[in-house]
Amino acid sequence: MATPEERLVELALELPEPATPVGSYLTAKQTGNVLYVSGHGPIDTDGKSIRGKVGDTLDVDQGYYAARRCGLGLLATMRHHLGSLDRVTGIIKLLGMVNATPDFAKQPAVINGASDLMVEVFGDAGRHARSAVGMGSLPFDIAVEVELVVEIADD
Repeated sequence: MATPEERLVELALELPEPATPVGSYLTAKQTGNVLYVSGHGPIDTDGKSIRGKVGDTLDVDQGYYAARRCGLGLLATMRHHLGSLDRVTGIIKLLGMVNATPDFAKQPAVINGASDLMVEVFGDAGRHARSAVGMGSLPFDIAVEVELVVEIADD
Protein backbone atom coordinates (compact mmCIF):
# COMPACT_ATOMS: atom_id res chain seq x y z
CA MET A 1 0.00 0.00 0.00
CA ALA A 2 1.22 3.49 -0.84
CA THR A 3 2.35 5.89 1.88
CA PRO A 4 0.41 9.12 2.42
CA GLU A 5 3.14 11.11 0.62
CA GLU A 6 2.96 8.67 -2.32
CA ARG A 7 -0.84 8.97 -2.33
CA LEU A 8 -0.58 12.75 -2.70
CA VAL A 9 1.45 12.21 -5.87
CA GLU A 10 -0.87 9.47 -7.18
CA LEU A 11 -3.90 11.70 -6.60
CA ALA A 12 -2.10 14.73 -8.12
CA LEU A 13 -2.92 16.77 -5.02
CA GLU A 14 -1.06 20.04 -4.57
CA LEU A 15 -0.93 21.33 -1.03
CA PRO A 16 -1.16 25.07 -0.41
CA GLU A 17 1.36 26.98 1.64
CA PRO A 18 0.98 26.11 5.33
CA ALA A 19 -1.29 28.48 7.21
CA THR A 20 0.13 31.17 9.44
CA PRO A 21 -1.68 32.21 12.64
CA VAL A 22 -3.67 35.44 12.60
CA GLY A 23 -3.64 35.65 16.40
CA SER A 24 -2.02 34.36 19.57
CA TYR A 25 -2.24 30.67 18.75
CA LEU A 26 -0.36 27.90 16.96
CA THR A 27 -1.54 26.16 13.80
CA ALA A 28 -0.57 22.83 15.36
CA LYS A 29 0.41 21.68 18.86
CA GLN A 30 1.89 18.29 19.65
CA THR A 31 1.61 16.52 22.96
CA GLY A 32 3.09 13.03 23.07
CA ASN A 33 1.91 11.16 19.98
CA VAL A 34 -1.06 13.43 19.38
CA LEU A 35 -1.08 16.47 17.10
CA TYR A 36 -3.89 19.00 17.50
CA VAL A 37 -4.37 20.99 14.31
CA SER A 38 -6.16 24.32 14.61
CA GLY A 39 -9.20 25.16 12.53
CA HIS A 40 -8.42 25.92 8.90
CA GLY A 41 -10.60 27.85 6.50
CA PRO A 42 -10.98 27.11 2.79
CA ILE A 43 -8.31 28.71 0.63
CA ASP A 44 -9.00 28.27 -3.09
CA THR A 45 -6.37 27.69 -5.78
CA ASP A 46 -6.20 31.46 -6.39
CA GLY A 47 -5.14 32.02 -2.77
CA LYS A 48 -8.43 33.63 -1.76
CA SER A 49 -10.78 32.45 0.98
CA ILE A 50 -14.00 30.75 -0.06
CA ARG A 51 -16.66 32.85 1.62
CA GLY A 52 -20.40 32.78 2.01
CA LYS A 53 -23.26 30.90 3.61
CA VAL A 54 -24.10 27.36 2.58
CA GLY A 55 -27.81 27.25 1.87
CA ASP A 56 -27.76 30.81 0.51
CA THR A 57 -24.81 31.94 -1.63
CA LEU A 58 -23.28 28.44 -1.75
CA ASP A 59 -24.88 25.05 -2.39
CA VAL A 60 -23.92 21.66 -0.92
CA ASP A 61 -21.43 20.87 -3.71
CA GLN A 62 -19.70 24.22 -3.25
CA GLY A 63 -19.61 23.59 0.50
CA TYR A 64 -18.13 20.13 -0.10
CA TYR A 65 -15.43 21.73 -2.26
CA ALA A 66 -14.73 24.32 0.46
CA ALA A 67 -14.39 21.55 3.08
CA ARG A 68 -11.99 19.68 0.78
CA ARG A 69 -9.90 22.87 0.44
CA CYS A 70 -9.84 23.07 4.27
CA GLY A 71 -8.55 19.49 4.28
CA LEU A 72 -5.74 20.33 1.89
CA GLY A 73 -4.71 23.19 4.16
CA LEU A 74 -4.75 20.85 7.16
CA LEU A 75 -2.51 18.40 5.28
CA ALA A 76 -0.09 21.23 4.47
CA THR A 77 0.08 22.25 8.14
CA MET A 78 0.59 18.65 9.27
CA ARG A 79 3.40 18.15 6.75
CA HIS A 80 5.02 21.43 7.81
CA HIS A 81 4.87 20.48 11.49
CA LEU A 82 5.83 16.81 11.10
CA GLY A 83 8.20 16.94 8.13
CA SER A 84 6.20 14.23 6.35
CA LEU A 85 2.63 13.00 6.29
CA ASP A 86 4.08 9.50 6.54
CA ARG A 87 4.38 10.10 10.31
CA VAL A 88 0.58 10.19 10.62
CA THR A 89 -0.69 6.88 11.98
CA GLY A 90 -4.32 7.92 12.22
CA ILE A 91 -6.82 10.73 12.02
CA ILE A 92 -8.55 10.56 15.39
CA LYS A 93 -11.19 13.30 15.27
CA LEU A 94 -12.40 15.84 12.74
CA LEU A 95 -14.61 18.80 13.63
CA GLY A 96 -16.26 20.55 10.71
CA MET A 97 -18.14 23.81 11.08
CA VAL A 98 -20.36 25.06 8.27
CA ASN A 99 -21.34 28.72 7.89
CA ALA A 100 -24.98 27.96 7.11
CA THR A 101 -28.45 29.41 7.00
CA PRO A 102 -30.68 28.50 9.97
CA ASP A 103 -32.70 26.03 7.90
CA PHE A 104 -29.70 24.26 6.28
CA ALA A 105 -29.49 20.65 7.50
CA LYS A 106 -26.89 18.96 5.28
CA GLN A 107 -23.74 19.78 7.26
CA PRO A 108 -22.52 16.14 7.11
CA ALA A 109 -22.68 16.20 3.28
CA VAL A 110 -20.55 19.36 3.27
CA ILE A 111 -17.97 18.09 5.76
CA ASN A 112 -17.61 14.88 3.73
CA GLY A 113 -15.34 17.01 1.55
CA ALA A 114 -12.67 16.96 4.28
CA SER A 115 -13.47 13.45 5.54
CA ASP A 116 -13.29 11.89 2.08
CA LEU A 117 -9.91 13.56 1.50
CA MET A 118 -8.47 12.09 4.71
CA VAL A 119 -9.52 8.59 3.62
CA GLU A 120 -8.12 9.15 0.11
CA VAL A 121 -4.73 10.14 1.53
CA PHE A 122 -4.46 7.88 4.60
CA GLY A 123 -6.67 4.91 3.69
CA ASP A 124 -8.30 3.25 6.71
CA ALA A 125 -6.05 5.32 9.00
CA GLY A 126 -7.92 8.35 7.68
CA ARG A 127 -11.27 7.16 9.06
CA HIS A 128 -12.12 9.22 12.11
CA ALA A 129 -14.66 10.24 14.69
CA ARG A 130 -16.42 13.40 13.54
CA SER A 131 -18.76 16.23 14.31
CA ALA A 132 -20.34 18.29 11.52
CA VAL A 133 -22.19 21.33 12.80
CA GLY A 134 -23.83 24.46 11.45
CA MET A 135 -22.80 27.91 12.61
CA GLY A 136 -24.55 31.25 12.32
CA SER A 137 -21.27 32.78 11.17
CA LEU A 138 -17.56 31.99 10.88
CA PRO A 139 -14.55 34.33 10.98
CA PHE A 140 -14.18 36.54 7.88
CA ASP A 141 -17.41 34.97 6.50
CA ILE A 142 -15.54 31.80 5.45
CA ALA A 143 -17.83 29.02 4.26
CA VAL A 144 -16.34 26.18 6.31
CA GLU A 145 -13.76 25.64 9.06
CA VAL A 146 -12.24 22.25 9.89
CA GLU A 147 -9.90 21.13 12.69
CA LEU A 148 -8.23 17.77 13.41
CA VAL A 149 -6.80 15.61 16.14
CA VAL A 150 -4.14 13.29 14.71
CA GLU A 151 -2.13 10.35 16.02
CA ILE A 152 1.52 10.37 14.96
CA ALA A 153 4.49 8.05 15.07
CA ASP A 154 7.67 8.92 16.94
CA ASP A 155 10.36 10.81 14.99
